[in-house]
Amino acid sequence: MRSAREQQYGKEDAGEMAGLEAAVTGEGLPEWLAPVARVAATIEPPQLSRFLPPESGGRQSAVLILFGHGPRGPELLLMERAGTLRSHAGQPSFPGGALDPEDGDPEGSGPVQAALREAEEETGLDPSGVQVFAVLPRLYIPVSGFVVTPVLGWWRRPSPVGAVDQAETARVFTVPVADLTNPAHRVTTRHPSGHTGPAFLVENALVWGFTAGVIDRILHYAGWEIPWDRDKAVPLDWRS
Repeated sequence: MRSAREQQYGKEDAGEMAGLEAAVTGEGLPEWLAPVARVAATIEPPQLSRFLPPESGGRQSAVLILFGHGPRGPELLLMERAGTLRSHAGQPSFPGGALDPEDGDPEGSGPVQAALREAEEETGLDPSGVQVFAVLPRLYIPVSGFVVTPVLGWWRRPSPVGAVDQAETARVFTVPVADLTNPAHRVTTRHPSGHTGPAFLVENALVWGFTAGVIDRILHYAGWEIPWDRDKAVPLDWRS
């Protein structure tokens, strides 16, 4: 779909503007984000996930892990995918998606560009208010074949957000980091296939899978994790 920027400025000018927004800098971040920035500078792929990209193949994609500051302090922006989608239907996730040719080099600024573009298309946020401060190592989602680059952002100038296209996004919401670290909201999901992983019961949603795994590792390595009961399990069904 055409982004709001393209509709307003035209595709060529929009691409030039988005390129300016793709700069990555850690200058001027709030002090509470410093632990995340430090982690991003040193973390290795196996510390984030046991699912790493194959040597070749996979569909290049990116997600925006956007930290803001809300009424209850630091928070993360998440969305719930529409239940009719073929891939990861109904799951809470970070905004993001596959790289388009106009996003640029997958080995360069392409993932940053894609993360901002997809976030705008899915949630309506204004990318000019986002400061990208780090890019994490590429990870892999075996079930869909996506090679995912997590892009970390600071929502320096928040803008209104919501589901832009109900066919793709059921809802958009923010989650206080305090709720994500609260042991009462933490569980382990157990799939019939035998796979287990961390999950979060927040904002009337079960956040699990890739999204929960990345959040879990960020909380852990940033020193924000509070001990929680890993034996508290929530089953998933075969459709998940």
